[in-house]
Amino acid sequence: MHDDPTLPNFKRQLQRLHRLTVVARWIVVGLLWSSVGIWSLWRLRHEIALWVEYFTWVAVWYGFRHRIWAAIGLGLCTGNTLAVLLWQSRNLLWGLPEIERRRLERQLYRIHRTGPSHPLWKWVVSPTSESLSKGE
Repeated sequence: MHDDPTLPNFKRQLQRLHRLTVVARWIVVGLLWSSVGIWSLWRLRHEIALWVEYFTWVAVWYGFRHRIWAAIGLGLCTGNTLAVLLWQSRNLLWGLPEIERRRLERQLYRIHRTGPSHPLWKWVVSPTSESLSKGE
């Protein structure tokens, strides 16, 4: 399945698809922080003011215990942020794992089979073929 000769610029398109996946994950993290994160911090504003003045771990524990939904919201935002950071760091340091590369290859084949009507076509396939036809 690697570097299918029937698909021109397969490697470049695979990199574009991976880059698009990275951007999509960071957009989800940004949306989480700008909605759930802000709401959670707002719900904890009185506790945060107390923590700034007299910080103790017990105060943090009680604040989260009494504002359980805000604590869950912050946990969701923090967890997703850490997950994307670790995922992207692993990919940068050790490269894409084989199973993830195969998943991206299958997705790229589906995009090619669907053709220009696929929502990702213009970001993954179209710019590559245009830039090569211009001699870049």
